[in-house]
Amino acid sequence: MGAGGTRGGEWQFFVGLTMIVVGFYLLLNSIHIHSQFGFGTRLINISAFGGFGITSGMIMIPFVAGIVILFYNHRNYFGWFLAAGSILALIFGVIASSQFSFRPMSAFDLIIILVLLFGGVGFFLRSLFPARK
Repeated sequence: MGAGGTRGGEWQFFVGLTMIVVGFYLLLNSIHIHSQFGFGTRLINISAFGGFGITSGMIMIPFVAGIVILFYNHRNYFGWFLAAGSILALIFGVIASSQFSFRPMSAFDLIIILVLLFGGVGFFLRSLFPARK
């Protein structure tokens, strides 16, 4: 038995899988990610109080307080809450401030990526079903 429990189709399976992997690699390699995250960047903007915002540097204050509490008493749940919450807020801020864009490429490059990606999906799916006669 071959791929998907059918006769034959092994070469279609591996060719399709290889095309998908190469297509995804080329697609992900052409995406440029940049972030504007810094200690002065506002994570939460509250405009009701004259434009007050919580910056990423302000998140370090509860983190430091949590670390002090944990070094004094490691069983204190409030210290763990402050430290873990601050780390999660920093991770959220970095992810939320990330911007994705395509690097400059020619139309030929984009066509090659799309043919590899979706042609590979077609080969892969065709290998899983029995061949028509």
